[in-house]
Amino acid sequence: MTLLILSTLLLIGLVLMLVEVLFVPGTTFVGIFGLVISIAGLVFAFANFETSTAWTITAIAVIANLAAIVYGFRSGVWNRFSLKTSLKGGAFDGRLEGLYLGMPGKAISDLKPIGKAMFGENIYEVKSKGSFISVGSEIEIIKIENNTILVK
Repeated sequence: MTLLILSTLLLIGLVLMLVEVLFVPGTTFVGIFGLVISIAGLVFAFANFETSTAWTITAIAVIANLAAIVYGFRSGVWNRFSLKTSLKGGAFDGRLEGLYLGMPGKAISDLKPIGKAMFGENIYEVKSKGSFISVGSEIEIIKIENNTILVK
């Protein structure tokens, strides 16, 4: 029975430390809890076995913990949980290419002061220079800045 309690404590401590390293890094609560349970298992070993046997159990537990952590990193288990892609877009991703200052267009919605306008074959969100522009009005680009098209 003593050996069962000891092995259970050490195994639970090992599992919790592996969970900390592989699945919830940075929280430290799970890892600290696993360390406390492992230490409780070692204290239990020193209380119930001879000193030489307890030191042997301690050495085996330390080696098993280190081996499990090294194996966890080398096996690539954590690769299944890591992000492999990244966002490619940005604030200036070429949506406004082909537009130029003075380019004529047509308002396809009311600009109050923001609305939709057509330049060439494409529809863009535009902002008027502060005044209301009704749908169907001819407009002209007066400024392009930070993906914002200012029209009059």
